[in-house]
Amino acid sequence: MNIGEICTQEVVMADRAMSLQEAAALMRQHHVGALVVTASSVDAVEAVGMVTDRDLVIEALARGLDPKETRIGRLTDSKLATLPAGASLDDAIVAMKERGVRRLLVSADGGHLYGIVSLDDLLDALAHEVSEVAHSVRRGIERETAERPALASMDVRAVRIPAA
Repeated sequence: MNIGEICTQEVVMADRAMSLQEAAALMRQHHVGALVVTASSVDAVEAVGMVTDRDLVIEALARGLDPKETRIGRLTDSKLATLPAGASLDDAIVAMKERGVRRLLVSADGGHLYGIVSLDDLLDALAHEVSEVAHSVRRGIERETAERPALASMDVRAVRIPAA
């Protein structure tokens, strides 16, 4: 499994000139906790950062910044945390840990934005994998006890294992 398989591909973007208040309203409207911050040029729109609901509270409101006047570009980190869609879940966990973030941008071939993967996405995927392993083990035990009924009723305390 890779992060391209579990990431959210419907990404909400906002220009870095947008105010904090407008950004918060956009998050509310789309029910998201993060916006990809973009910069527009004549040629293209480029992702330059990410702003989260937590950033709005801790980096802006708690510091007394005016939400109508402050632009979200002020809150973006110049080190954009990005991994390719083919990266493993482990790669994403390591990248999040090293960069101290809870979300990463996911890029497609050619470096184009593919989606966002969050820590919650990773936890859901890992929990599913662990559940699948547990289910497989349980089926194996059930099959073995059905095929060998004597094992199911055997008193394991009476079994002696010869010393090597």
